Amino acid sequence: MDKEKIKQATLMFLQAIGEDIDRPGLKDTPERVANMCEELFGGMTTDPDTHLCRVFEMEEPGVVIEKDISFYSMCEHHLLPFFGTVSIAYAYTDKVTGLSKLARTVEVYARRPQIQERMTRQIGEAVHNGIKGCTGVMVRIEAEHMCMSMRGIKKPGTKTVTLYTAGVFETDTRLKEETLRMLSVPC
Repeated sequence: MDKEKIKQATLMFLQAIGEDIDRPGLKDTPERVANMCEELFGGMTTDPDTHLCRVFEMEEPGVVIEKDISFYSMCEHHLLPFFGTVSIAYAYTDKVTGLSKLARTVEVYARRPQIQERMTRQIGEAVHNGIKGCTGVMVRIEAEHMCMSMRGIKKPGTKTVTLYTAGVFETDTRLKEETLRMLSVPC
């Protein structure tokens, strides 16, 4: 990440909107914006496979569901935040990953300029391909987009829901319906 370019771009942006870049309140803004970008877009240089490759042996097949993993991301169309929760279910034969590894995978993809639809698929594919013995995955994301809430149509509170399924969650209707019910209903 080129923090110097971000600082220069921030100064240019402030000037373009008519701000006085010499105003005391804006003195450190370019540095703060560069630091913020390093944090908000840290997923650009992180490989999710580094998290999901750590697995633990299991005696029987089953399903793991991790619900309501909070996330914050930036819409690639307007560079405004969208935020919400990700729920992940995966079916396994003989191996599971650590629960924190699922949340870390969400962070990798959320910390990039994104659209929710792509992020849903990326998380699902990463889990499905990254956990050895994974036979299927379902990812459900529910989020509010500031590009809809604070600008444009201005409809705060509107939620967008996306779903990704692969493997047994596409072929086993009973399993898919049962898992969808568990992902969608608060405990």
